[in-house]
Amino acid sequence: MYQPGEPGDPIFPSSRGGHLSADALQQLVSRNAEIARLSCPSLKKKSITPHTLRHTAAMSLMHHGVDLTVIALWLGHESSETTQIYLHADMQLKERALAHATASGVAPARYKPPDPLLAFLEAL
Repeated sequence: MYQPGEPGDPIFPSSRGGHLSADALQQLVSRNAEIARLSCPSLKKKSITPHTLRHTAAMSLMHHGVDLTVIALWLGHESSETTQIYLHADMQLKERALAHATASGVAPARYKPPDPLLAFLEAL
């Protein structure tokens, strides 16, 4: 049965109530990923690790408009600069940012490079 904890309590406590070791957490995630793969075949080609879960949670928060400094605090980072490693180039976020930067009345569009430019870039 769920019992509310204190602010410093571990999210995934060990059997003794302390923090799980990194290895124990990896085993827990791996075991549950294998179980999930049985009912969701698309997961078979996915790498599911504690890091990918952490990254996915951070990206989801960012997609929902949570401020980067709040995400950094939630992840336990001392600086929001550390959080930047979780924020890879994301087309949806870029398009949203461009929509805010576009002059009103102008429909946002994706850049379509001319064929000579594409040929030049492919030749590099």
